[in-house]
Amino acid sequence: MKKLESLLKRERKMDDCVFCKIARGEIPVEKIYENDNFLCFPDKNPKVKGHALVISKKHFTTTLDTPSTLGHDLLDAIKKTAFRLMKKYKAGGFNIVNNNFPVGGQIIHHVHFHILPRFENDGFRVAG
Repeated sequence: MKKLESLLKRERKMDDCVFCKIARGEIPVEKIYENDNFLCFPDKNPKVKGHALVISKKHFTTTLDTPSTLGHDLLDAIKKTAFRLMKKYKAGGFNIVNNNFPVGGQIIHHVHFHILPRFENDGFRVAG
């Protein structure tokens, strides 16, 4: 019974998940890149010029529950998005940020990666 309740709770979360709605096309976004398993689009609240997100099309909460078999498509999406952003904004570099669990700074509980174009003397700091 507990397992069923847990599955039903997860299903409700997917129905309410903003990134699942974007992946299903219920919320329109400007697509930067898309492959079979990932979608990339500009962040609604950018931290730097060109800040974009790479999200999984299926609902996974964190990197830990994302199947390793999706690694090729994930890297493809990150690389192609970063390249397009660097070219469009004439960025000198970029950061990839992935927050996991609330203590790790994750706000939306759907696996996603931030691509942050970087510019000389932009003043933006990534802790690390």
